[in-house]
Amino acid sequence: MPETFFWILFVIVAYTYGGYAAVIWFLVLGKRIISGKSSQSPPLPDDLPFVCFFVTAYNEVDFIDQKVENSFNLNYPKEKIQYLWLTDGSNDGTPERLKQFSSLQIEHHPERRGKIHAMNRGMQYVSAPIVIYSDSNTLLAPDTILEIVRQFESKTVGCVAGEKRIVENLQDTAAASGEGFYWKLESFIKRMDAELSSAVGAVGELFAIRTELYEPVEPDTLLDDFIISLRIASKGYRIAYAPKAYAIETASANVKEELKRKTRIAAGGMQTFFRLPDLLNPFRYGWLSFQYFSHKVLRWTLAPFALFLLFLCNLFVVIAHTGWAPDNFYTAFFYLQAFMYLLALIGWLLENHRFQFKFLFIPYYFVIMNYASIRGIIRYLKGQQSVVWEKSKRA
Repeated sequence: MPETFFWILFVIVAYTYGGYAAVIWFLVLGKRIISGKSSQSPPLPDDLPFVCFFVTAYNEVDFIDQKVENSFNLNYPKEKIQYLWLTDGSNDGTPERLKQFSSLQIEHHPERRGKIHAMNRGMQYVSAPIVIYSDSNTLLAPDTILEIVRQFESKTVGCVAGEKRIVENLQDTAAASGEGFYWKLESFIKRMDAELSSAVGAVGELFAIRTELYEPVEPDTLLDDFIISLRIASKGYRIAYAPKAYAIETASANVKEELKRKTRIAAGGMQTFFRLPDLLNPFRYGWLSFQYFSHKVLRWTLAPFALFLLFLCNLFVVIAHTGWAPDNFYTAFFYLQAFMYLLALIGWLLENHRFQFKFLFIPYYFVIMNYASIRGIIRYLKGQQSVVWEKSKRA
């Protein structure tokens, strides 16, 4: 029984954190061979559509100037962009600062009730068939809107997920190194998911939807981007992925801030699973159910617990059953796990130091990410996660 339990845990961890990426790559490769072509972006429409550039902001006065300048410099006809800002609850001068830009439409509400309330309230002001959501503290690539509009040329696309990129330096701290590596892997999986069938969700830093598909979201929603995009997918539309439409953001200021952010995301993931259980029905959703379970559900439910239990189970098997024979698989694997946790401990001790060899921080970030998932699950089940987003400090 201990060996059986070990292998169950091993398969869950291996598949979630590496196996699925390999499986989805092979599936996409097979699809390319059968079809005789790789995925290509559709051409731009002759008549570019009117779009709404939708930004929610809470006390972001320090980022206003660079965000507005960046949005004005995007390669898209200015007369075809509705610049809409929602500043609910801001009391640091954000609305006043925005009013200095005549091209912006500012809808302010004095009470802070969370980002999703601002989004629900703001949709009544959208006058374009496509709405592009972006965070106030991220900068976008020059061709972002063009790349998003290109994807909507396909009538099967209801949502477009942009790419998130973390600013990386040659010498980074633990938070920046780990987060940068995580988003590179995540971007690869999203590209493969989208090419096979549909991306599984979008990130709030940059995503777009057909305005007509928006439905008011429950006011206690924790992950607005995730649930909005997946509900569109549940209606039979694809979530396209546009890697050339990317948002640039600095990493969390430190691992404590990243832990806070990841905990909330995990709690939001659990909330979404309970609200969209039908997405796990492969007879109705086909590939999307497989991708949803493999890419998201496992990562935010079983895998974090399996990771830490695997170490304890491995130790028990070695001590009680197989012994410490050096040529035994269980012994070798236990030493490998112990070594990785040792690297994580070193990463914790050197957390705020800067090194050129950033891979030293990856095991630490990996452990923290899974610990945050467990915290998020517990906080959600206890009803302790607030819907009001507590901003993480950025580097």
